[in-house]
Amino acid sequence: MTQPPPADLAEAERAYQAGRFEEARELLVALSAAYPGDAETAYRAASVHDRLGLEAEAVPYYERCLRGAELSDASRRGALLGLGSTYRVLGRYEEAVDTLRRGAERYPEDGALRAFLAMALYNTGGHHEATALLLRLLAGTSGDETVRAYRRAIEHYAGDLDATV
Repeated sequence: MTQPPPADLAEAERAYQAGRFEEARELLVALSAAYPGDAETAYRAASVHDRLGLEAEAVPYYERCLRGAELSDASRRGALLGLGSTYRVLGRYEEAVDTLRRGAERYPEDGALRAFLAMALYNTGGHHEATALLLRLLAGTSGDETVRAYRRAIEHYAGDLDATV
């Protein structure tokens, strides 16, 4: 069997949803060890480690799940965000930028990936690109009427923040 029994995954999910994160972690670590080829289980294990503030322990699970071809699109998106964010908080900034950029390119409509990419770019000294990225995100997603009124101008200036007349 290449995937854990659904009942075992359901038990881990119930523990997670009930806020019993350590219990969920223990179940998912065991399931991931028993089914090392199952990308979805690795993703769930990574996520619960992150939730518990165990970022360094989450990394190998994220990396493993992203190697899995059968990872669902939603889980792949979450894993790219989770791994990139985790690399960033661990001070692994270049890896964070690479991972988050890959995610933002694959999922261009995902504003969270772009926001986390901007943070990682900031950490690597990419202030100009980070600011432009955030301005485009703001212009494209803001519900603020005053921002929406200047959307075209914000998007234009985001393209060249150093331009003057």
